[in-house]
Amino acid sequence: MWAWGQVLSFAYFLWITYALARSCSYPQKIGKTQDLTPSTDLIAPYTSQMDKAVHSAKKAKRTPTRTNDPERTMAGIMEVATAEFAAKGLAGARIDAIADATHTSKRMIYYYFGSKEGLYLAVLEESYRRMRQIEADLHLSDLPPEEALAKLVGFTFDRHHSNQDFIRLVMSENMQRGKYLEQSKVIQGLNVSVIQSIRELYERGVAQGVFRPGLDPIDIHESISALAFFNVSNRYTFDLIFKRDGHDRQTLASRRANVIDMVLRFAKHS
Repeated sequence: MWAWGQVLSFAYFLWITYALARSCSYPQKIGKTQDLTPSTDLIAPYTSQMDKAVHSAKKAKRTPTRTNDPERTMAGIMEVATAEFAAKGLAGARIDAIADATHTSKRMIYYYFGSKEGLYLAVLEESYRRMRQIEADLHLSDLPPEEALAKLVGFTFDRHHSNQDFIRLVMSENMQRGKYLEQSKVIQGLNVSVIQSIRELYERGVAQGVFRPGLDPIDIHESISALAFFNVSNRYTFDLIFKRDGHDRQTLASRRANVIDMVLRFAKHS
């Protein structure tokens, strides 16, 4: 009898404990339609802050990361790609790096240029186009033949020195044996103007007895390019071997004057 009394007492204690816990944890009466949402007084401050953040975000103006201007976008890509290809060549250049630097994407670059090789060819063509456009602004036909030739040589020397990416691009394409430039549909047309300018000033010089006859305008152009090109393409090895700074201002000015003099002596009567 004593054992059963203990069991009944313990069961009664558990029932009282369960009832008290239930009354504290849940509402007195739960129906199917009872609203269990916490009181709005408890969440009002949080809702207010959230509304404020959302509204302010809607009013804030977004700063565009790139312009909706295809020509400007392409020009920016070309500028960065020129430096990338000049520094690393076609094989080493990375489209990802160009996309990051221009805040564009690989997909956009491929959309505009078709491929990495297409972008490389576009960079080559644009480099030659710029060179020829600036040459056209020299107005060589307005000058006496000897002065015109001297001006062209000096310009070429200065342009190569200040635009060394062009030299590196040409060197890179020569490493490719002209593989990509050969595919260009415009490269021959781009370079017609410089030969025409040289032919015109040379023929005037021959007619005036200033230049000797029998020279090929393309050969004159090649001689000018070779002398100006070497000054950049072989800069580091040449200066290292002969222990001099060929790009010191005084040395550079002297070299420039000598290159002009050599071309004039080549074209003039001996």
